[in-house]
Amino acid sequence: MAAHVVTVAFQGVEARRVDVEVQFTGGEKLFIIVGLGDKAVGESRERVRAAFAGLGLALPAKRIICNLAPADLPKEGSHYDLPIALAVMAAMGIIPPDALRDWAAMGELSLDGRVVQAAGALPAAVAAGAMGLGLICPEACGPEAAWAGETRVLAAPSLIALVNHFRGQQLMSPPRPGPLVEGRAVPDLKDVKGQENAKRALEIAAAGGHNLLFIGPPGSGKSMMAARLPGLLPPLSASELLETSMVHSVAGLIAKGELTRARPFRTPHHSATMAALTGGGVRIKPGEVSLAHNGVLFLDELPEFSAQALDSLRQPLETGEVTVARANAHVRYPARFQLIAAENPCKCGHGGAGRGHCGRAPRCQVDYQAKVSGPFMDRIDLQIEVPPVTAADLSLPAPAEGTAEAALRVAAARELQASRARAVDDARAAPLNAQAEGDWLETIADLDPQARALLARAAEAGGLTARGWTRTLRLARTIADLEGSGGVRRPHVAEALIYRRVGTMAGISA
Repeated sequence: MAAHVVTVAFQGVEARRVDVEVQFTGGEKLFIIVGLGDKAVGESRERVRAAFAGLGLALPAKRIICNLAPADLPKEGSHYDLPIALAVMAAMGIIPPDALRDWAAMGELSLDGRVVQAAGALPAAVAAGAMGLGLICPEACGPEAAWAGETRVLAAPSLIALVNHFRGQQLMSPPRPGPLVEGRAVPDLKDVKGQENAKRALEIAAAGGHNLLFIGPPGSGKSMMAARLPGLLPPLSASELLETSMVHSVAGLIAKGELTRARPFRTPHHSATMAALTGGGVRIKPGEVSLAHNGVLFLDELPEFSAQALDSLRQPLETGEVTVARANAHVRYPARFQLIAAENPCKCGHGGAGRGHCGRAPRCQVDYQAKVSGPFMDRIDLQIEVPPVTAADLSLPAPAEGTAEAALRVAAARELQASRARAVDDARAAPLNAQAEGDWLETIADLDPQARALLARAAEAGGLTARGWTRTLRLARTIADLEGSGGVRRPHVAEALIYRRVGTMAGISA
């Protein structure tokens, strides 16, 4: 007897088709799983055997061969338990073989026959729908898989429930999508007293999706302002919600099928390794840059991260994706995130002036900030010095404007950018200024002669690299959008150059 069930193998957020083929042959009584599976896949035979025993069933006294095809595709994880068990049941005649023809399956088995939660239900359901199949998944994953839209979903609590369903004895109803919940409460910008320049930079960063670095002594409000950035950003669009949720699904971070339109805000500790940031490990899980896809990655105490970990972010900052290379696989994860970072002026914290100033300044500052490479810093659009908060600042009343007012300006600027992209039939038309490049950037910038001359003088003075030119132009376009200006003018370029901390300001004053 032979039977066949479809399942999936995860490569990043992509779910690739795998055919589970089971055949009974004569010979020694063995249960063999072939097809380049990892240890968790090899252990499936024991979980399947125990689950069958829990149902009062025994495996046939034959040689059972289970092939996971294609055989050269690595298979990882425990979600192969359910399709293997269903294929064995179909081969035994417990389930009609043709009943599984229109279904893919994924899920882990417990020893008593229950089907327990496994990561990746959402991308599995999307892949099954693309193949014209429904998805059989654990009951706990049903609300998550139901977000896949038109894909039929069968959420099974146990093996016996599946047997009864396919025999027509007790039909299961399709699950409903989980709730769309609010994100965590974001603190208000009104809590920040003083620091008007830093708040202006935060608003510009939010409006254009630009990377931002705060430099200031402890207690100046760097982390406080970074934590308020999510409140300035618009909610995820439908397509962004699906992209982000698929990454979180593969990582096993979706509980009870709950999705949220709040943008991710990830804050890894400075002891995080390169694999933790970019992804990796034995099963090549998504890293922090991918978990922050379509959201914000906040790196506090930036120079305390290892140089290797920080430089590994240079590729995703440019391309919007990260590639994890292994000897037997190259896995891609989406990683289009907005970087917000904070650092002290020096190891001592306060730098060369003010209360508690460093006695080794300026050498201590130079050595400390040199821990972050120049190419990495070149990818940060805004670099803002945050001065200490004074007693006069703290005695001021709360600011009249807070997150709500700034968010309205950010939304208006983003709508300008999106409307420009929608108005043309061009794949290069980016919906955010931070993603614009090439001819599209030159077109939307619409630099007047004075603005172009100022930018050229700054570049000639040695303060801008070719990448810096592009990023300054993007930043100036966002500043113009916040003012509702049709083109980029000289004051917009001048402000953008200041935020990039260009070493020579001769071009601005000329």
